[in-house]
Amino acid sequence: MLTGKRIILGVTGGIAAYKAVYLLRDFQKAGAEIRVTMTPSATRFVGSETFAALSRNEVAVEVFNDAQPGKNWTKHIHWGEWADLFVIAPCTANTLSKIVHGQSDNMLTSTLLAARCPILICPTMDGEMYESPSVSKNLEQAGEMGYYILEPEKGYLASGLDAIGRLPEAQAIINRSAEIIKDHRIQGPLTGKKVVVTAGPTREFLDPVRFISNPSSGKMGIAMADAARALGADVTLLHGPITAAVPDRIQSEQFVSADDLFELIKSHRNADIFIKSAAVSDFKPKTRSDQKEKKDRAELTIELEKNPDILAWLGERKNKGQVLIGFAMETENLINNAKQKLERKNLDWICANQLNSENSGFNSDTNTIHLLGPGTQKEFTGQKSEIASKILTEIFD
Repeated sequence: MLTGKRIILGVTGGIAAYKAVYLLRDFQKAGAEIRVTMTPSATRFVGSETFAALSRNEVAVEVFNDAQPGKNWTKHIHWGEWADLFVIAPCTANTLSKIVHGQSDNMLTSTLLAARCPILICPTMDGEMYESPSVSKNLEQAGEMGYYILEPEKGYLASGLDAIGRLPEAQAIINRSAEIIKDHRIQGPLTGKKVVVTAGPTREFLDPVRFISNPSSGKMGIAMADAARALGADVTLLHGPITAAVPDRIQSEQFVSADDLFELIKSHRNADIFIKSAAVSDFKPKTRSDQKEKKDRAELTIELEKNPDILAWLGERKNKGQVLIGFAMETENLINNAKQKLERKNLDWICANQLNSENSGFNSDTNTIHLLGPGTQKEFTGQKSEIASKILTEIFD
């Protein structure tokens, strides 16, 4: 139901906090990636280590880290950009009040203010608290502010009372979460399409410390991934050892060598669209030493062999309706070489740029791309983010 979706689970200080442990596991079984933020009082019911172990992520509790000053104080911003949904379960009356009035005195409430995603509040409290005038008013106001509310269930409470206030069953929360994500999904020409983008260089090691590579920063690939996401696609970025930062909102997997990338490509074989912008080495050392080669004993000639031609492999096995977009970087005869590559590798489109032209090529924030495809040859110049958007709009809009 939630495969590939990113969910922040907020846990506040009520007795139902223990149920959030099971909710986390059920979210994971539904395919979601989970990060947990807790209020300080919630840690008195369930230790943060439990959530850290199960989520396989650090649990965010305090905005400031006394042990490592300055380390985590912007986490709430990055998490807010990362998530597809923020679920607060359980949500106490105290945290509900803070949400409605914009208070941010802990990591949970700070992250909520920074969130760019829909927010689902699961109010959970004992006795007559849920029906008190102040809670009723805060719930009404939260709804007016655009927050989603999943009302609690009636049943046996920790106090021994039988009343409304119980945290709904995990499946009810998961079902509502899936509905909300579906309603808020970016709608565009690539909605529902799985897009795989490759970016950055490969490294082909001669020994444990030396390798063959290139200066690719990965900036163009990241821009293409972000542009595809903005058009509604479900994007996975496969990247090598890049210098550019991958935004948290983009799902990514890492590779080192061309062989590593080849294995990742095989695992994503059935993607709807491949955008191959990685600068993959054509060659690798025929042998690799397990130990660092000493200068006085090393051979001065390196014997190379060809790496697998991943793009040609995809072109030979292209599924019906699958779209392959390649990149060509040249120092001469740009258009002719790109056209030959387009035909030779059975691509649908190719993006060609001149390596030795001004404001273009490796590690630059700007680029000039010639887009070649069916009856099309267009040139785009500018920031890589702008060019990526124009390329995908030209192809798919």
